[in-house]
This record gives sequence, structure tokens and C-alpha cells, in this order.
Amino acid sequence: MSDFDTKTSEKGEQGVIPIVQVNTLDSDHKNQGGAAVEETSPLGQQFGAFSVICLNLSMMIGTGVFSTPGSILIGTGSVGLSLVYWVIGALISWAGLAYYLELGSYFPNRAGAEVVYLEQAYKKPLYLFPAAFAASTVILSFSSSNCIVIASYIFKACAHTPTDWQSKGLAVAAYTVACLLILFSTKWSSRLTNLLAIVKTVLLVLVSITGLVVLGGHTRVQNPHKNFENAFAGSSSNGNALSTSLTRIIFSYAGWNNSHSLINEVRGGTKTLKWASPLALAIVFVLYFFANIAYFAAVPLEEIRNGGTLVAALFFEKVFGDVAGKTVLPIFVALSAFGNLLAVAIGQSRIIREVARQGVLPYAAFWTSVRPFNTPAAPLLLKWVLTVFVIVAIPTGDGFAFIVDLQSYPSQVFAFLNVVGVWLIRRHRLQANALVAENEYRAWNIALVFSLLVSAFLLIMPWVPPTKGIYGGDVSFLYCTYCIVGLAIIFICWAYWALWFKLLPKWQKFTWAEQITVLKNGELSKSFIRIYEEPSASSRIQERKASDASEDYDEKTSSVEGRSVPEHGTIPLVDRTVW
Repeated sequence: MSDFDTKTSEKGEQGVIPIVQVNTLDSDHKNQGGAAVEETSPLGQQFGAFSVICLNLSMMIGTGVFSTPGSILIGTGSVGLSLVYWVIGALISWAGLAYYLELGSYFPNRAGAEVVYLEQAYKKPLYLFPAAFAASTVILSFSSSNCIVIASYIFKACAHTPTDWQSKGLAVAAYTVACLLILFSTKWSSRLTNLLAIVKTVLLVLVSITGLVVLGGHTRVQNPHKNFENAFAGSSSNGNALSTSLTRIIFSYAGWNNSHSLINEVRGGTKTLKWASPLALAIVFVLYFFANIAYFAAVPLEEIRNGGTLVAALFFEKVFGDVAGKTVLPIFVALSAFGNLLAVAIGQSRIIREVARQGVLPYAAFWTSVRPFNTPAAPLLLKWVLTVFVIVAIPTGDGFAFIVDLQSYPSQVFAFLNVVGVWLIRRHRLQANALVAENEYRAWNIALVFSLLVSAFLLIMPWVPPTKGIYGGDVSFLYCTYCIVGLAIIFICWAYWALWFKLLPKWQKFTWAEQITVLKNGELSKSFIRIYEEPSASSRIQERKASDASEDYDEKTSSVEGRSVPEHGTIPLVDRTVW
């Protein structure tokens, strides 16, 4: 266990006094303005290259490829443009992965991905971005939609029409099982994630090969080439519809960066991610593209447009019969969604833990600890509580659709800032004459510009009214309400930062100081203590003489709250804090 130095210094340029420091940490590991760097992850290193591939596959292949092709066809207006969008989605993901690999190579010992990159890119104003990202991440860290999807497909496989509360109950049960698996063992939850990734990959391979067989005319499907004639006829030019479709495409690819959330738990770190993550993305793109070709080959366009979230079921019914479409496929889709739940919870629990280690959440040590099972128990509990609350408290329909949409807009704001942050971090490293990192990767600037333009597009286009008017979106109220509320959440987070870091210290005359705490398993947690301004010794002497002229007073020291105040008027507030 490391000892602590107690040190008092004058207020620095950034307004923080690093008063409590761990002897064995240098300034880079203390990381003023962010979480202290854990050289070795207290969670261990349970993820090899195969697990990285499967973790990313499990998060990318959820329910999107089975359910969204119909809505994307409606938004784009044509088969040709719909397929082009799946290619664009892959290119967007490739560009994003490029700069994530660069950022990961700079910070191989930090979990949390975007948490770390925003912290390092935007060091001033101090704690502004950690506080804003922390609050929005915690508030919006629920996984309710996939839970509801799991419940609906299980009931569909059982040919049962559930009540609203039956669906909610099964959804809560599914998420509870997922969280408990991750809580008790990272190794076994990872192995189950790997198994489910294999299952869903095999399913999509089956769909893709079957689609090629359909195109060859070897099934009962009549005229399989019909939907590809005049493939771009009817393509949409509506900005809102196109941006909504692109958002859904990006949602279907979401997860290409999942392994970056636990890069310090990956054996080989950046070296492993540099080939495993691109391989996972390449596999997903090929499967997605050919799965969509299979859908268009077997199912008439009108049925795809009117089928809602049942496109894959329609495909199976057309090719294999009613039993396959109504019983077998729903079981596989439910398993796919459950694998996605596991992958998301594994990654996001690390993100929340890293947010807490920055010190911007109350009771940081509680959220940072990996006891009792050497897993991030407290972040998992938080995710479970928020997810269950959304499932149970939010009614299905408009309210639920709004909550799901609400998650997307703040994440796009931070994605835009993250891309800009790559150039900022490069400049910081250049100014600091930083050495070239081991296994360092550098993204092409064209990839950064492309990612920046995509983020800007996704931030601007949702404000364009849909063709049916301002109440013609996927909810019955104002179409852009989720954008307004998403921005409001970010501004409230920034207002909280201004109150917490600027106004409160000014009003109560104190300065925030960082304190690093070592927990029992070697976890490093950062919290903040208050350094109150003390009047000089001479001013206290004058005040004391004025109030009681007859009392003798030692001009060198005085007792304040039981502590000795040196002649220069400073008080070493903290001597040692070890958990």
C-alpha cells in the first residue's frame, strides 16, 4: 500500500491545488484534471484477440440488421439507395475506428474510451467536459429498448400475445440475468458473449448464403430479381428522412469501438485492437450487406415497407415456411439481442467506472471499487436501476420512443467534440514533446474530416421537419423534442459544473483540491476536498486584539479548530487517506 505526501501549494493557473499525492505516482499518472492512471487494471486482463472480435460482433449484431431494413427502405425510398446506405455506414464506422485506434494508442492504460479522450483533449476549462460527459452518461445509460425486444421475440416464438406488464416483467428478468452474469465473473460472461457472437454470426451467414441461393432461382421464391430492377427509382431527397435512415444505419453498426472501453483489460492492448477491431467490422459489413440483398431477393418491397420490425421473419417465412419465420427466427433474434445486452453492459460498466475515477461523481471510491467479485459492481447496479426504471415507469408508445431517441442526440454532440479532440490531443503532445507511444497509430486526416462531416450532418438534419409536418415524426408531439431535451441535458450539466467548480468556491471562499485514494485491490480513485482560505496570522492578531485587548496572543501560531496554524497561515488539511 502506498503512502501519501501531504503538500500545500499556491493556487495554480487552472485553479486546483494537488494537495494529496501518492508517493509512487509521477505527475503523468496523477493526471491532474482527470482520473489517476492505473498502470495495471485491477479488473485483470480477461480479453484476448478472439474475445475482442466477439465483443465487438456481439454489440454490433443486435437486432438492427433483423429489424431496421424496412424503416431504412422507407426513409431512403429505394433498394439501391438503401444498399448504398449500408456501405456508407461501414465507411463511417471505418473512419471512426481509425481515430479511435489512434486515441487508444495514446492511452493504452485507460479504460472508458470517450471518457478519457474528451478529458485529455479539453483540459480547459478544468473538469468541464468530464462533468458534462459524466452526468449525461449516467442519466442516459439505460438499455431498455433491447430488453423490450428480447421479451417481444420470446413471446412471438411462443405464439403468445403478452400484456404490457408481462412484456415489462420478462424484459426486466432478461436484463437482471445479464447483469448478474457480468457481476459474478468477467471470464464466464465473456465466454457466453463469445458463444452468442458465434451463434448470431452463423445465423447471418445462413441468411446471406440463402439469399444467394434465392437469387440463383433454386427456391420457391418467384422472380427474385424483381426488386433490383430500376434499383434507384423513388429515391428520397427529404433531409429528415435521409438523416433518420443514416442514424438507424449507424445504430446498426454501433459497437465497433466497444473493446476500447476496456482496452487496459485486453491482452496485447493496442497491438491486439489494431487488427482485431477492423476484422470484426469487416465481418459485420459483409454479413449486413448480403443479408439485405437476401431480404430484397425474397420479400416483395411492399411487404418490407409494411412489415415494420419483422423483415427477417418475412424472409424466413418466404424461404423456409411459417414455422421458421414465426418460431425459429424469433428465438435466434432474442439470443442475438441478449448477446448485445451482455456486450453493452460489459463496455458501459467500464465507462461509468472511469467517469467515477475522475472524481466528478459523489462517493467516487464506491463506484471505483471492484469488490467483491473483481468486477465493476456499482456501475452495473446503476445501469440495472436506470434500465429497470425506464422499462417499468415509461409507458410504451410515444414516451418509450422518445426516451430511446433521447439517448442518440447528446451522444452525437460528444462524438463531434471527440473528433475535434483528436487534433487537440495531437497539438498537446507536440507542445509537450511527447515520445512516440508504443504501437502508436495515426489516423488519416481525411478520416477525421469525414467523421466530422457525418457528425455535423447528424446534428443538423434532425431539425429539418419531416414531410408530414412538425408532428409527423415517430412521436405524436413535436418531431425534434428529443433534440431539444438532449441539448438541455448537456447545458444543465455545464450549469452544474459552473455552480460546482466556479460559483460555489467563490461564494464560500475555498479552492478545490484533488485527492487520490488507493483502494484495497489497488484501484486508484480521485475525489475532491475543499481548501478554505485562511486569514493571515497578522490579520487574526489584529482582530483578536480588537475584540479582547487584554488577552495575550502568540504572534507566531494560533489554534484553529484544534489544528496548529503555521506563521504563514496555511493548514495542511489532509495527512493520509488509505482505504
